[in-house]
Amino acid sequence: MLATHRLRVLLEVHRAGSIAGAARELRLSPSAVSHQLARLEEETGVGLVERGAQSLRLTTAGRRLAVRAQEVLDLLQAAEKDLLAQARADSGQLSIGFFASAGYRLLPTALGRFAGRHPGVELDLQEGQPHELLPALERGDIDLLVVFEHPLDPWQAPVGVEVVPLFEEPQLVVLPSGHPSARQARLRLSDLAAEAWITTYGTGTPVLSVLERAAALEGFTPRIRCRSDHYEVTIGLVRAGLGVALVPGLGVQGASGVELRPVQGERLHRRIGVAVRPTNPNPAVRAFIACLREAVVTAAAAGR
Repeated sequence: MLATHRLRVLLEVHRAGSIAGAARELRLSPSAVSHQLARLEEETGVGLVERGAQSLRLTTAGRRLAVRAQEVLDLLQAAEKDLLAQARADSGQLSIGFFASAGYRLLPTALGRFAGRHPGVELDLQEGQPHELLPALERGDIDLLVVFEHPLDPWQAPVGVEVVPLFEEPQLVVLPSGHPSARQARLRLSDLAAEAWITTYGTGTPVLSVLERAAALEGFTPRIRCRSDHYEVTIGLVRAGLGVALVPGLGVQGASGVELRPVQGERLHRRIGVAVRPTNPNPAVRAFIACLREAVVTAAAAGR
């Protein structure tokens, strides 16, 4: 492996055309420059300079190595600039994973704040369920991942991943406009035991949706008319009078033509957080989490 500081000496000798000129540029003594050239020749096993009584010039091998030295030093300079950029929250890259309903309002609000403060950071966004994107976070392909957890369907973060809590989000009953149960300020799921339901696909063991797990605690088995993991579809079907649904707060943001009611139940909420690798040195991660926290406060104030 060639020493880069000796390659720099060779390059300066090539540029200056003399040891004295290279020594001035490098702020070394001429003898130090001569010594480094000699060591470089020993390392390569090739003669790099022709020394005359009053002159010095590079051999063909020396000139070719000087060209390569310039390429190597250019690459090292680019690497140093890249590392410096990554060490600052106002430049570099940030890769973010998120689940769909976080992308309705929470994430765009946070991204708008972050981009305004750190316009030099290149953002990469990936949408998917937390369990789908967690492997990418573990591998280092994603810097942070917005996640959720249901108390009725809990999961544990893998080793090397830490979840920073953000807030708890209530589950809401979604009813067609004019539904008789909309007269009540607050509902129990059992009040709607006879209704057709629109719910999500199941997870966990056994494979059940959060609605089915909550209904079991209320003593009934819901009649499922349709399953969808897209809340726009769920709300559209409820709006059309095809059933009722249990949807987390983020999933009903901006919904119209339906009635929303809180539902009783200690475990009927989602915990929203950010999964990160504590060892990740990217400073943009901390800056973005701060923007997410601000977006949560803004959303809470808007909902009052």
